[in-house]
Amino acid sequence: MTAAPSIPHVVGVLGGGRMGAGIAHAFLIKGATVVVVERDHESAAGAQDRVADAVAKSAARGALNEPAEEVLSRFSTSTDYGSFVHCGLVVEAVPEDYKLKVAALKAVEEHLSADAFLASNTSSLSVTGLASQLRRPANFVGLHFFNPVPASTLIEVVLAKETSAELAATAKRWTEALGKTAVVVHDAPGFASSRLGVAIALEAMRMVEEGVASAEDIDAAMVLGYKHPTGPLKTTDIVGLDVRLGIAEYLQSTLGERFAPPQILRDKVARGELGRKTGKGFFDWTE
Repeated sequence: MTAAPSIPHVVGVLGGGRMGAGIAHAFLIKGATVVVVERDHESAAGAQDRVADAVAKSAARGALNEPAEEVLSRFSTSTDYGSFVHCGLVVEAVPEDYKLKVAALKAVEEHLSADAFLASNTSSLSVTGLASQLRRPANFVGLHFFNPVPASTLIEVVLAKETSAELAATAKRWTEALGKTAVVVHDAPGFASSRLGVAIALEAMRMVEEGVASAEDIDAAMVLGYKHPTGPLKTTDIVGLDVRLGIAEYLQSTLGERFAPPQILRDKVARGELGRKTGKGFFDWTE
């Protein structure tokens, strides 16, 4: 199977955690050759396992157009940024820290051809701010994938001030080729999705903190009353309480005190109750 005409033939992903592996899987099953670069061999092996597992699940659902072995034959991992040299697109998916992302993006850009595109999977940081640190800001865009990537049908395409019109249109075509829907937003703190999602989640946390209702009942109210597929507190557990705290602190610094993290969130993060990945957050995930 060859890559669909609307996606690059060779795609790179920097960071092979849950999100990075999901992004790699999304392009891989649509025919692209994909390389994930990680910080060390142990992390690269973990990324290999996550992508292989996602491909196996797609095969079990009958969602592949070719044998799983052929899909995985186009996938590789590396610890060398030079592995991105032939990529038409590289998506950065490292943790949500501005300095870390800037360093990572600048290092990736050094290995890309002049006509290659670079994207960040940031869920809240300024895409314009990141672009300002790059040599080719017109070739940079935000591609905010949602967790879990295989099940999500949305990609938030975030345009920096210098993102070219060509790239803005191309990013929409990529999204459609991946079988997802693009929501295009101009760069602003939290974009559209994180700004609204975090606002609801923080208020839900305050309600738990004030004893208004249990986490279970608050989520049930949003699922049954407003048709949200998952309640704001369970979504927080899935995203990670530490991730939500970081986003809230950034939004507080840029948009004001209405995004101030409640104490219950700070306390849970301090205790290591980060949600599904640690087995406990607002819900118990050990059962």
